[in-house]
Amino acid sequence: RVKNDSCKSTADLMSAYVSKEAGFGVPKEGWRICLAHVFKEKRKPFQAKDVSLSNMWEHIGLGIRYLRWWYKKTQVEKKAPFIDMFHALPLRQIYGAPLGGIGGGTITRGWRGEFCRWQLNPGMYHYKTVMADQFTVCLRRGGQTVYQQVLSVEHPSTLQGWNWGYCGEYAFYHALYPRAWTVYHLPGQNVTLTCRQISPVIPHDYKDSSLPVAVFIWDIENKNDYALEVSIMFTMVNGSGHKDDSTGGHWNEPFHLEKEGKALSGVLLHHCTAVNPYTLCISAREQPDRKVSHQTAFSPSGTCSGLWSDLMTDGRLDSPSGSSPPTQKGEKVAAALAVGCSVPAHGHNDVEFCLAWDMPLITFGSRERKHVRRYTRYFGSKGEASPSLSHYALTHYKEWERRIEEWQSPILQDSSLPSWYKSALFNELYFVADGGTVWTELAEDADVSGGVRSEDGGLPAQPDVIKEYGRFAYLEGQEYRMYNTYDVHFYASFALIMLWPKLALSVQYDIAGSVVQQDLTERLHLMSGMYSPVKTKNVVPHDIGDPDDEPWHRLNAYLIHDTAGWKDLNLKFVLQVYRDFHITQDNQYLKDMWPICQAVMESEIKFDLDGDGLIENSGYADQTYDGWTVTGPSAYCGGLWLASLCVMCKMARLVDTEKTYQHYKDILDRGSAAFDKLLWNGKYYNYDSSGKYHSNSVMSDQCAGHWFLKASAFGDEDYQAFPKEKIQSSLKSIFDLNVMAFAGGQMGAVNGMRPEGVPDRSSVQSDEVWIGVVYGLAATMIHEGMREEGMHTAEGCYRTVWERLGMAFQTPEAYCEKNIYRSLAYMRPLSIWAMQLALNMTQKDQSLFHITVLMNSPLRIN
Repeated sequence: RVKNDSCKSTADLMSAYVSKEAGFGVPKEGWRICLAHVFKEKRKPFQAKDVSLSNMWEHIGLGIRYLRWWYKKTQVEKKAPFIDMFHALPLRQIYGAPLGGIGGGTITRGWRGEFCRWQLNPGMYHYKTVMADQFTVCLRRGGQTVYQQVLSVEHPSTLQGWNWGYCGEYAFYHALYPRAWTVYHLPGQNVTLTCRQISPVIPHDYKDSSLPVAVFIWDIENKNDYALEVSIMFTMVNGSGHKDDSTGGHWNEPFHLEKEGKALSGVLLHHCTAVNPYTLCISAREQPDRKVSHQTAFSPSGTCSGLWSDLMTDGRLDSPSGSSPPTQKGEKVAAALAVGCSVPAHGHNDVEFCLAWDMPLITFGSRERKHVRRYTRYFGSKGEASPSLSHYALTHYKEWERRIEEWQSPILQDSSLPSWYKSALFNELYFVADGGTVWTELAEDADVSGGVRSEDGGLPAQPDVIKEYGRFAYLEGQEYRMYNTYDVHFYASFALIMLWPKLALSVQYDIAGSVVQQDLTERLHLMSGMYSPVKTKNVVPHDIGDPDDEPWHRLNAYLIHDTAGWKDLNLKFVLQVYRDFHITQDNQYLKDMWPICQAVMESEIKFDLDGDGLIENSGYADQTYDGWTVTGPSAYCGGLWLASLCVMCKMARLVDTEKTYQHYKDILDRGSAAFDKLLWNGKYYNYDSSGKYHSNSVMSDQCAGHWFLKASAFGDEDYQAFPKEKIQSSLKSIFDLNVMAFAGGQMGAVNGMRPEGVPDRSSVQSDEVWIGVVYGLAATMIHEGMREEGMHTAEGCYRTVWERLGMAFQTPEAYCEKNIYRSLAYMRPLSIWAMQLALNMTQKDQSLFHITVLMNSPLRIN
């Protein structure tokens, strides 16, 4: 069995670092990279030319229909297609931990220090490095400036009056989300700076976690025999590098706020667009031993030598009073804030900055409704919250850090867990905030029930959990812009239910309300070329909409398949309902969801065409992998069906009658026998029962239904849908073939593998690795006592994405063994938290075992 050399792969990212400085308070665990590192491997996004001739021929109709739809969307409607197959994102190996809490927009600061990815308008990204957004250090001794440097390795064509080109070999970046550290050793100065960025992403916190703020703490270590005066300057453009930066009408103003005995000052940058206007704010605490100064406005387009000279003269800025005039069309404006302090010989000091943004009211692409962001519950919705947000952040960040460390420490200090896993577990959480995430208040007139009241088997119009905790939505991916894509949320939801369970339940109520809705408008579906209703009753929607349209109000943005075809969505809804109940023990939630679960299961039973208790699949009805045709029962959808029957039996015993229990138990017994007869081949479950070439392929995700049962604490004695020995045999086959026989065992599990040990290439996705599926597979292995195999399987994905391919903080949906990746920054890898749940449960089981042994031992201590 091949073992990864974790020390070597981590060392590769730091091999260019020439300094011995470790920085101030930088943790051991996390993702670390030298600012001079260059990734050797360059990959390209999946494009039409990457489709084999055989697959292209099968999908030629889809291609023509998509082209027509794309043209109408982009050229006629002038909107961004939610999947743009002609303009896939190129790989930029630059991203670091995003800034900001959950649902208020994000700004990403790259690992080399650049502000380079922006998602302020909900769900819509642009990828622009704004060169003037920088930190600069000024060192003074004896009243003279001895060193002044922009802390950037860039050499831009603008702002030539500044000293650019910091040597990246003397700095490194370290990320452990939601915090990150950048350590800069200043060559020849005997000074080391450590910039620590903190975002308020805190489990089980539904206030501070919603705030659109980030704090930067600059720790300064002076290893000279003399004291220094040190200033850090923070510059920020009024805007995000988007074309609307130069539309005119934007303006800046200085401010000062004193509250509860603590004061701060800074600059407000008012970005006055017609749609979704916002205010950026840079600020710092006023303290007796800190010198805070500012420059209200400067042009980021010229040499800007005046600002540079201003700081160099005395380590401070001029601090003019009054606002800047509104910009003219074509003009851009920026602001600067400087904080200075004394650092004694062989001593330490620090300065603090806050970056906040306030876009309280948002509209999506249709501009039909205004939505109110969650944080406004605490800071108001008038667009005047930036100073208060900044004050709150600068006076509470220490408490945030204490709570973050309290949450992370038990995992970080667990010596049985490998370092790569600790990095992956926390850093993959970036997508909860940076997945185009919106978190809004429930409008007073909103009705999430779909029009069917509780007494008629529906939901309350305004369930308590949504009233109290708001509505939550995140994208399938930054390139696949559909909110709450449910078949993918099935995997990613482990992060929410474990860390923000109220948000997980809120999503479930929204989905449940949409189940009973119907929209019988006929619409062309691109895969089949046929017209069918947008949404039929008692079917779970694929998603809740497109950010360039109107999420929550027009369901199912997806056009590739008709809604009725996604039969696995209904099953995934039922499985999530019970898992969420198991974790939260929320009885009202179970009571509300039970009639919805019954409705969707009864709509599935009609697909049991031959009455054997197992639902049939035809064509693309089983959405296992696009392009991998399924005929007859399949391991994936059939396994989800049996698992759903198991949880229906369990829920019936909790909330309903024995008659209902027997109804589902009878189907389960017949279905289990049919599943085994049709799909078990003695080593694993066949892909499907069609008898076609690929029907006996080894599918890495064949145990997904069993995985959810284990995550819901179903024991071996509960329901024998999947005999333990067959699950373990299947997992061994997957490990031997999909993992170890693929890419030398170093890249995770390929989706499909032929039993002779070559990847299944019968579809455009069967020879891909889906990172989120791999993490779910690893969790299943851990549940089944195959911890070493599970860890090795998942490690291949982490090493590939984060260390080889430079995809940090943009983990894609998929990659192939060579050359290709698909859909950067994707939801599904949040499923790594399923691994943590499995570890928690196995450790709990071991603890209970030891307690039982002690209690039954003649030497037990009372």
